Amino acid sequence: MALPDLRDFRSALIVKPSSLGDIVHTLPAVHAIKTAHPHLKLRWIAKPEWLPLIDGSPDVDEVIPFPQKEFRGVAGAAKASRWAMQWNKTPREVPEVVLDFQGLLRSGLISFARGSRPILGLSDAREGASQFYDHIVPVDAGAHAVDRYLELPRALGVPVERVEFPLPEGQPVEQALPASYVLVHPYSRGAGKSLGHHELQVLCDCLTTVPIVVVGMTRQPQPLRGKHVIDLTNGTSLPQLIALMRRASVVVSVDSGPMHIAAAVNDQTLGLHTWSDPRKVGPYNPNAWVWKAGRIAHRGEFTAEECEQSQPIHEGDARRIADFVMA
Repeated sequence: MALPDLRDFRSALIVKPSSLGDIVHTLPAVHAIKTAHPHLKLRWIAKPEWLPLIDGSPDVDEVIPFPQKEFRGVAGAAKASRWAMQWNKTPREVPEVVLDFQGLLRSGLISFARGSRPILGLSDAREGASQFYDHIVPVDAGAHAVDRYLELPRALGVPVERVEFPLPEGQPVEQALPASYVLVHPYSRGAGKSLGHHELQVLCDCLTTVPIVVVGMTRQPQPLRGKHVIDLTNGTSLPQLIALMRRASVVVSVDSGPMHIAAAVNDQTLGLHTWSDPRKVGPYNPNAWVWKAGRIAHRGEFTAEECEQSQPIHEGDARRIADFVMA
């Protein structure tokens, strides 16, 4: 069956509820679609906590909050059904095409519940999501997430001449900051990705000649020494984080959603990868740097053997990272 022509539709539903990094990775594909077809009214369904990334974007005409946290527990399925019925009653421009970038069971169900056809998804979809698709776009499961998502607009005839991340400018923090600073984001929800407190302190101790701004969310915050350290741990919103990363002289971040924001808005970004493969989930920006397997290089310069290694960041690594930042 031939793929649809976007010129035949009046609107498109983008299904990509989460996560933070995945939202960032999808931005170039959505931007390419809107650029090629400005007549399309684009609606994006996403979890409420990620709305600041796309709300107000010139590429997105409407954002639909997906309150996933409300659907937990025994009554979760019933709540989800009522929610789907309610938002499906809202006016829409038809015909409408549904583009599932998430590729999970819940996104497949959301796509199907919308009632619009056709539904398109990617070949690396899991949990049976592809059973809801009318068209499956083949992708290389080993490619970077940004490149995989771009295959969907390309399959629809959308040219992708430049990869752009149209993120908002962000919001300044209330605290006065120096004109120049190194921003460190040491925390990640992924197991084994966060910097240990000792290694974080060593990194700060080795960067005493420049102001250090530490950001991120953690359940176990610990005090950091040093008058040059401005600790904003658990103290910034997502818009504030974007603004801080834009302004930073250098951003050092562990593999996480904020790392992808940093790479999208700041060429001077260093991503720290302990066990994750930077070829697939590293900072997409070709100018960004990556620490992996004990050395620092660009994402595409690591061997397959290096990318398969799992190596935590120790004190000596923290010192070498500090030397690289100061170079």
